[in-house]
Amino acid sequence: MNRVRSPKYTALLATLSALATLASLPSRTAAQVSGLAGTLVVTNKSPSTASIIDVGSGRLLATIPTGKGPHEVVLSSDGGIAVVTDYSGDPGRTLTVIDVPGRRVVRTIELGEHRRPHGIVFLPGDSVVAVTSEQSGHVVLVHVGDGIVRRAIPTTQKGSHMVGVTADARHAYTGNMGSNTVSELDLRTGAFVRTWDVPTTPEAINVTPDGAEVWVGSNATGKITVVRPASGTVVTAAEGFGWPYRVLFTPDLRTVLLPDLKNEALRFIDRSTHRELGRITFPGGAPQGITITPDGRYALESLSGQARVAIIDVASRTVVGYLAAGETPDGIAYTVRVMR
Repeated sequence: MNRVRSPKYTALLATLSALATLASLPSRTAAQVSGLAGTLVVTNKSPSTASIIDVGSGRLLATIPTGKGPHEVVLSSDGGIAVVTDYSGDPGRTLTVIDVPGRRVVRTIELGEHRRPHGIVFLPGDSVVAVTSEQSGHVVLVHVGDGIVRRAIPTTQKGSHMVGVTADARHAYTGNMGSNTVSELDLRTGAFVRTWDVPTTPEAINVTPDGAEVWVGSNATGKITVVRPASGTVVTAAEGFGWPYRVLFTPDLRTVLLPDLKNEALRFIDRSTHRELGRITFPGGAPQGITITPDGRYALESLSGQARVAIIDVASRTVVGYLAAGETPDGIAYTVRVMR
């Protein structure tokens, strides 16, 4: 016998059917990448927080308050401690130290006169971080456990923004946005060594672990420059960027990954030949911070315009998943350690 269904009943069935269909679709922000696990810490600039994310499931484990306008974040080698640079404020002059497994802030470190902290690297042993002070023009060495500045090394330049450190922690290199230079510092003696002139407004910078090459991006000219400290030479490796935001080497040092914030793309450059291997575009994404898994298989790129992180297969240069983050995500750090 046929039953006559009311319009309200029919509409309810249609709604339930649509919801069931949506539930069966893969989530755009769930990480379901075979073989990829670990934990991600991402700074969210506008809400002044850090997200702790389980990469395997895509689940947000915690949202941690930081100082105002957090920009960069670094993780200890065991993934247990995250240190965030609190860049903004009046002006910013603190570091936020996070117990990642405990999902809590354990201390806030005052940097005194060394304001606008930005670039940050853990030195071997995981007790000291090297941090740029954009306002004072120093790289400060901060003991994380003691919460004190151990040494301040002058860059002798203006607007020292990001920092790269060699694997032996002997030398550090800063991009000096106000002076259009790169500074070399001796971290062991605490001495300024020398500078090189580079294209205007150098922000992004990184150094190969052996110190053979320093790659730096120019915001004003869109050029990527390579400084070779041993010979003192400076050469152009790539051009045509809108805003070369960061520099990341793959673990085998064969490929350089360069997020272009303004052109909303991630470019892959062969380190030896300087040939572009490919690029991924992120319309509306505003790509910023980037990190990579130790095996070099996946890169993780924060998309500030979309409040999420893209998971990228480096070999195929394709996006294979997404992770939800907070608003305006920027700095990003990964550990293989799972902390569910």
